[in-house]
Amino acid sequence: MSPKSKTVYICSECAYESSKWYGQCPSCGAWNTMTEEVVASVKSASAAPKASSAVKAVNLMDVRTDTEQRFKTGSPELDRVLGGGLVKGSVVLLCGEPGIGKSTILLQTCDFLGSRFNVLYVAGEESVSQIKLRADRLKVFADKLYIINETDTQSVCEYILSAKPDVVIVDSIQTMSLPEISSTPGSVVQVRESASFIQRTAKALNIPVILVGHVNKDGNIAGPKVLEHIVDAVLLFEGERNMSYRILRAVKNRYGSTNEIGVFEMGNEGLKDVVNPSLLFLSGRPENASGTCIACIMEGTRPILAEVQGLIAKSAYGTPRRMATGFDYNRMSMIIAVMEKRVGLNFGECDSYINVAGGIRIYDTSADLPVALSLVSGFKNVVINHDLVAFGEIGLAGEVRSVQFCEKRVIEAMRLGFRHCIVPYHNAVSLPAELKRQINIIPVKTIADAIKVIS
Repeated sequence: MSPKSKTVYICSECAYESSKWYGQCPSCGAWNTMTEEVVASVKSASAAPKASSAVKAVNLMDVRTDTEQRFKTGSPELDRVLGGGLVKGSVVLLCGEPGIGKSTILLQTCDFLGSRFNVLYVAGEESVSQIKLRADRLKVFADKLYIINETDTQSVCEYILSAKPDVVIVDSIQTMSLPEISSTPGSVVQVRESASFIQRTAKALNIPVILVGHVNKDGNIAGPKVLEHIVDAVLLFEGERNMSYRILRAVKNRYGSTNEIGVFEMGNEGLKDVVNPSLLFLSGRPENASGTCIACIMEGTRPILAEVQGLIAKSAYGTPRRMATGFDYNRMSMIIAVMEKRVGLNFGECDSYINVAGGIRIYDTSADLPVALSLVSGFKNVVINHDLVAFGEIGLAGEVRSVQFCEKRVIEAMRLGFRHCIVPYHNAVSLPAELKRQINIIPVKTIADAIKVIS
């Protein structure tokens, strides 16, 4: 080992550095995440910095933004999540499980961008011939798409500086490495330094760069946490590989909202935008079946209708089993506890199951009310009206609290043919009278009032 290098142990979860190995990281508490790395020592800087004329400040009022600063990707759903398109000089990290469709959506984006701009595709995981086979399957025939098969970060950045492409895609950042660092590709140090090297190149040339990232077995982004701080936007693909739909969610976005989602459907010719997700999630809905209720949730500014299914079965063991798919398990347990305490329903001897049809995962608290109604419907074996929608947040006192964007939710339900809508009482008061004449608004103050409507 070089006398100017030293051995440190770095946590792969939080990038905590230590001179000795720990079984449990002292910073984040994760087990067996300390990996041995050899890093070069850095000379300490002088205490008093000297004045430099190379650094110049720019007045914020002199910066002009009237010129076009974004590239459209050709996918309205992807543009929605990005906040309107790719920003010049931005670095976007696209993550997801293997086979979820990361490389597919990027190659389809290259088909649109490659007909207008020079696009450089840096392939670290596949050969050029393999990408050509996938491009033929996806019918990608962009005449300005250039591919290089290289994993040396410095060589890639030198090529970018000489070729000056309009858009750069790196697939993936875990395969890139710097020869000056003795660590293996994919290690914490290599990922951090390679991403920082590419980020500086993108800012210097003012070109957008998309980095493909891996996820670990827990579903978190692989590599150091500082990787998410370096990039400007982090996009995460969600969905099961054995199902046709995919959901693209923004975890971080410096140039747009993180509340928007993009919905795609995987087919033989790649990913297709789903313009109306509500119809997708409501397809195949059972008729005259107990334990189902339609929820209207908000994903950013988009209202989406989803089917919530509840099943109650007699428990075969002393401790009842509870399981939630697509909904938070702890929140489901809280809703059951509220109904036991405030309504008097005895779920203690029954197994309780919640499933959101279509595989979408609900984070909106307005789904509390349809979850509760689906459980009650399954418990009492009562069929909820097929043209009824419900939304509202449930408090510990059994009250149904108001939610945001009530009018948008009601309009979306009415547009899809629903005629009855259970809403929180305080939201119903503020709805326009014209809207109330077009759809039956049922205001409720407590969960007991909502149960009476379906009983």
